[in-house]
Amino acid sequence: MATIGIIMGSDSDLAIMMEAGDMLDKLGIDYDYTVCSAHRLPFETQKYATEASENGLKAIIAGAGGAAHLPGVIAAYTILPVIGVPIKTSSLSGIDSLYSIVQMPKGIPVATVGINGSANAAILAAQILAVSDENVQAALLRYRQEMAAGVLAKDAELKSIGAKKYLQNRQ
Repeated sequence: MATIGIIMGSDSDLAIMMEAGDMLDKLGIDYDYTVCSAHRLPFETQKYATEASENGLKAIIAGAGGAAHLPGVIAAYTILPVIGVPIKTSSLSGIDSLYSIVQMPKGIPVATVGINGSANAAILAAQILAVSDENVQAALLRYRQEMAAGVLAKDAELKSIGAKKYLQNRQ
């Protein structure tokens, strides 16, 4: 059974939202994907949100572009934490999505990450779970240690071979 729901308004958002799934895989957290438009499938969206808790979800990551109402609609129908991922759009580069998600009215919050930031949404969802799950705490600590080790390795390589060669190796 999934612990985190990853929902998006369109299958065109899947490539971005898969980064959340990849991060949850890395952290050992079960999830599922759903495509459900707040505008084209309002009743199905309501059903998803109202049944999320009884379906075992502990948090929802909702990605949407353009008007980007999906995260807010989901949040209106559940008390589970909802993390909105604004999807970059061709017309306004995702600023429209960001504003739509982040400007929720008082009483119906949606945590919001950066444009196309579904990996960070997954980490935030994991941090929410970690409050009561020692396995998720340990996974997050391992992930942070791996990131730190990666930075130290890059610094050592930079110091060893110099800036020009380092940049050439990265291309």
